[in-house]
Amino acid sequence: MTGPASPAVVPAVERPGGAPDARAAAESGLLAARLACAEQAASDSRRRLLEISEQAAEERYVSTALREAVMPGPGATIDLPHARVTARYVPASVRTGLGGDWYDAGLLPDGRAVLAIGDVAGHGLPAIGRMARLRHALTGLAMTGASPGRLLSWLDGLVLHRMPETTATAVVGHLDPATGAFTWGQAGHPAPILVRDGAAVQLDPPAGVLLGSGCGLPYEPAEVRLREGDRLLLFTDGLVERRARDIDEGLALVLHAAEGLPRGDLGAGLDRLIETACGSAPEDDVCLLAVDVLG
Repeated sequence: MTGPASPAVVPAVERPGGAPDARAAAESGLLAARLACAEQAASDSRRRLLEISEQAAEERYVSTALREAVMPGPGATIDLPHARVTARYVPASVRTGLGGDWYDAGLLPDGRAVLAIGDVAGHGLPAIGRMARLRHALTGLAMTGASPGRLLSWLDGLVLHRMPETTATAVVGHLDPATGAFTWGQAGHPAPILVRDGAAVQLDPPAGVLLGSGCGLPYEPAEVRLREGDRLLLFTDGLVERRARDIDEGLALVLHAAEGLPRGDLGAGLDRLIETACGSAPEDDVCLLAVDVLG
């Protein structure tokens, strides 16, 4: 006896050269998900880059404002009675545009000019903050007309009692335009260089210890009579010190370069001197003041 016919089994039909419909749909969905993830990652990257760019721009603005508030400028020219000061400031940190080196030059109420330069050990914002405190303290204290030795003693007390972790050096001097006398003192800092009649020599330093030493020793005075045509260079140790070079070799290099500084376009000459002594990338902050004695 013959029963009812069995239902036919129909196999899945594949599209020519392709996968079954279900597999194609799954792979299409997976590809779409991957594309969406890639687009989201790209969007996140663009947003992050924009945030970094905006943050960098804000930091540059703050650094510029801070630099202008703290220092006269990296390439300032300051006119004084019978003298002109040309400054160069090259910080080791390009990012902040500032470091631990500082300088000051300006008139006092009695007609003399104060010329000062200093160095606070370290880099970054902590060194910048300590540098600013020292420079601003000197700017105010100098208005009293006190001697360079007395000013250095006051700075020594400030560092000792209010900035105990600080190591700092400085040269502070008074230039009398009436007599040409430059009276100065130093606190563990390189002595200025005098360029006269084409020859450069480093002045003999008076006694003076690092600021904040707490030893109580006085800062002795020294004096040199400047005349028309003389040039006085005040500098920080970054100009003569490099890890791969002896400091005496660096000083000799600077003395030789100082003898060749031009009378005109002095700023460009100072730039060349710094590059000759330090290369294109100074290892430390460099500050340099050139004081030209005029008639």
